[in-house]
Amino acid sequence: MMAEHIPGPGRETANPVGDLVAGLTRWRDDFPAPGVRFADLTPVFADARGFRAVIETLAGHGARADLVAGIDARGFLLGAGVAALLGTGVLAVRKGGKLPPPVHAREYTLEYGSATVEIPADGLDIAGRRIFLLDDVLATGGTLAAAADLLTSAGATVVAASVVLEIEALGGRRNQGDYAFTSIVRV
Repeated sequence: MMAEHIPGPGRETANPVGDLVAGLTRWRDDFPAPGVRFADLTPVFADARGFRAVIETLAGHGARADLVAGIDARGFLLGAGVAALLGTGVLAVRKGGKLPPPVHAREYTLEYGSATVEIPADGLDIAGRRIFLLDDVLATGGTLAAAADLLTSAGATVVAASVVLEIEALGGRRNQGDYAFTSIVRV
């Protein structure tokens, strides 16, 4: 998330949940690397009203899914809450090296390096499942696109994906697939 592309807090949004999220988001320059401006949603999730509003809003976009997948790590929080509201199971899409083998994995690039996402390759059959994919922030879109590709290659169909905060200037939306994509706040 390059600093010169991201406005500060206080940008008005088109919805009250977006305004709540924008008001609670904490921004940090030069983290995790120089030139990156980090959007920390921890205060949003720690606020009961903010967290509930985010979960309810996201759940409204996942009605066609029979499984919710949340991306490591804040996506786990979102995924669990949304899955509970939708009455589905939740799948943790993990960072590389966090699961015992065998795993299905996808490597991808992000704005300050590269990473890998994984899901178990045995003990979990997602073939034919309709997945609602969640993450906290969309920047360049590499993490979400890699997770969607990973799930699709394992036989699932990603029917929708959502994030809490989308950084429009970094163009991550254009890297997403044919699934419906939504964000609560766009900065």
